[in-house]
Amino acid sequence: MKLFPCRFRFPLLGLAAVSIGLLLLLSPLTAQEKIENTDPEKRLKWYDQHTALREASPFKSLKWRLIGPDIISGRCTDIAVPPGSKHTIYVGAATGGVWLTRNSGISWEPIMDDIPSISIGDLAIAPSDPDIIWVGTGEANIFRASVAGVGVYKSLDAGKTWQHMGLTGTYTIGRIVIHPRNPQIVYVASSGHEWTHNPERGVFKTTDGGATWDKVLYIDDKIGAIDLVLDPNEPDTLYASMWNRTRRRWSDPQPGPGDGIFKSTDGGGTWEQKTAGLPDLDRTGRIGLSLCASRPHIIYAFVDNHNPGREPLEGERDAYGRLKKGRVIKGAEVYRSDDKAETWVKVSPDDRYMEGFGGTYGWVFGQIRVDPSDPDTVYIMGLRLAQSKDGGKTWEPLFYPGLHGDHHGLWIDPEDSDYLINVNDGGINISYDQGQTWRDFHRIHPVVQFYNVAYDMEKPFNVYGSVQDHGTYRGNVAHGRPRRRREPRPITRWEAAPGGEGTHVAVDPHHSHIIYSSSFYGRLMRSEYKDGMWQSKNILPRIPEGEPPLRGQWMAATILSPHNSDVVYHGMQYLYRSLDRGENWERISPDLSYNNPDQQGKLPFAIPFATITAIAESPFKFGLIYVGTDDGRVHITRNGGDTWTEITKGIPFNKQVSRLVASRYEKGMVYLTLNGRRDDDFNDYVFKSIDYGRTWEDISGNIPGGPVNVIREDPKKADILYVGTDLGVYVTLDAGANWHVLAEGLPTCFVWDLIVHPRDNTLVIATNGRGMYAIDDVSPIQEYR
Repeated sequence: MKLFPCRFRFPLLGLAAVSIGLLLLLSPLTAQEKIENTDPEKRLKWYDQHTALREASPFKSLKWRLIGPDIISGRCTDIAVPPGSKHTIYVGAATGGVWLTRNSGISWEPIMDDIPSISIGDLAIAPSDPDIIWVGTGEANIFRASVAGVGVYKSLDAGKTWQHMGLTGTYTIGRIVIHPRNPQIVYVASSGHEWTHNPERGVFKTTDGGATWDKVLYIDDKIGAIDLVLDPNEPDTLYASMWNRTRRRWSDPQPGPGDGIFKSTDGGGTWEQKTAGLPDLDRTGRIGLSLCASRPHIIYAFVDNHNPGREPLEGERDAYGRLKKGRVIKGAEVYRSDDKAETWVKVSPDDRYMEGFGGTYGWVFGQIRVDPSDPDTVYIMGLRLAQSKDGGKTWEPLFYPGLHGDHHGLWIDPEDSDYLINVNDGGINISYDQGQTWRDFHRIHPVVQFYNVAYDMEKPFNVYGSVQDHGTYRGNVAHGRPRRRREPRPITRWEAAPGGEGTHVAVDPHHSHIIYSSSFYGRLMRSEYKDGMWQSKNILPRIPEGEPPLRGQWMAATILSPHNSDVVYHGMQYLYRSLDRGENWERISPDLSYNNPDQQGKLPFAIPFATITAIAESPFKFGLIYVGTDDGRVHITRNGGDTWTEITKGIPFNKQVSRLVASRYEKGMVYLTLNGRRDDDFNDYVFKSIDYGRTWEDISGNIPGGPVNVIREDPKKADILYVGTDLGVYVTLDAGANWHVLAEGLPTCFVWDLIVHPRDNTLVIATNGRGMYAIDDVSPIQEYR
């Protein structure tokens, strides 16, 4: 198969695309318009507006302080080291920006915080000029919580300043490759939008340093480029890995036609697919590529092979506890070519280790590296980091205390193959002995990916949050006297707490030693702190025999009643209520989602969908409850679940309900935020109702874009509201007529949850990528005139 270049020219500011899709609403049976694919240029304009609001904020005296955690770090995606350097290292964090160390990791500093998206896909340094650095925004690993980028940036002064160089609409960048002698020639591999189809994907090339771009390899709006390597001796020879992939809210990426390895020998002018010896590419997933720098005719391909393998054992389950159905996929496979990709030979063994190397989500990994001086020393990255010294025939897993799992990048020193730098879901690790021992930087690299924050009423109070690939943590915040007296910063002690990486945490306000959290997908447990340790009990409601299984979202909603903390509400597709701390349950609602059967995934790709994501009970009346779902339905009951009324009319269709807040100031008032991230929709959706949801008022006002992740009322003053978006924190003093930015001391970051402690008056935010921050006292906001 030969492909010729698709020559589209794009200006410096990037690519724009707008599409509106129609989706049939199942109940009631009327067609509704679904908003998708925000114009990428709007995102740049919204960031400029955010910057202007930051400069005009009346609250510049209120400064955020990082409160941790200081015992873990977070997912990183790539490493770049200047040629000839040993101590200067650049690292990209999945949702935490670009970081630099000049002393081999003794200290780290962020160098790219003031851009619209600090989600990082790839880094590259020009081999001919170490001051030229390129950054591709938008993590290409497409986790359920990955965040879209805004194209590529370039620095000409080793990261001191940055210029946006276009490709805004790509949203994910898998690889950037720079010509070894001419830094004006750059290639970018984009896998495209995570959730929707778009034409801004494939391989792009610039010959003028990014002023203009040619799309030189393009198949269609579903197939993107995930990896790209260049022959250092013949820089017009390139190899690209193309991948048919789109996430759905109900399904991980499924294999499809169009995957493959393509080769160009004329600098991207023409491409030819190279498949000889590879498996059936209609049933493969992500493919990673690497060549040996000293012998570039030797190339390796790391294939996520979904072709059917063995039959599952009786009762065999996957990592999420689901019974395996049908034949197990072949899993991770390594192929080698010794003739510049003309033919491929499978070199890895067929065994259970390779089968499970990527778990149920090999599409997250797909990274392979060849030792630049030894073509038989190869590393692959999956749940573990593994090394082969015989060309892929056998593999040795590399283990060491502090070396986290889920690996996404590896740099091998071209002058010293013992020197390795690895990035993974736990952060950064460095080895000086070819992977036998490792350093870690968990305590000094704060790129922790929180999903949420909760608090207790201890003195001083604790904050809780679930963390990507780490589980749940809590920090004990001890406040000192006012900072103006130059007293030490408040101390925050962090430790593990019960709960998985994806869970809301509900803390009993009267008994702080009792908390409720889930493991995966709403599998609820109650935990009590006794005798110096947590003791947990599974309390997920059971379903009668013969009924469909429960569906719980990754962040299934759990709250305690404001009227009685023994009363627990838990959301699956139904709302459950317990009056006795989870010992006994009653189902108090029907399925509150649309439950479209066409939007239920199939194993092993299925993700629970059509589930409850937000619950709020009015503090004025027991049993006055609002419920929202991930497929955009909102309901109210005024009688504890005896009857339910849908109150979705007047809000955008099919958006995930990110938050519901029943007002503490008026009985019929409720606030609602919607999140369109999973439609590549970045609008700001903030609503208020004063009539129990019969009508909704848009109060987003001058908030410049979203997505909006959370809204909270101020605990002391009506009309003061706080909102967290993917740009930062906003506050309104007048119920949404005007919004102000709270940004002093805070990087541009993804604020996914926030709380205001009702006793201590402290505002705490959970960011996905930069840990937790706090403003110790928000009384200046409450007293502002």
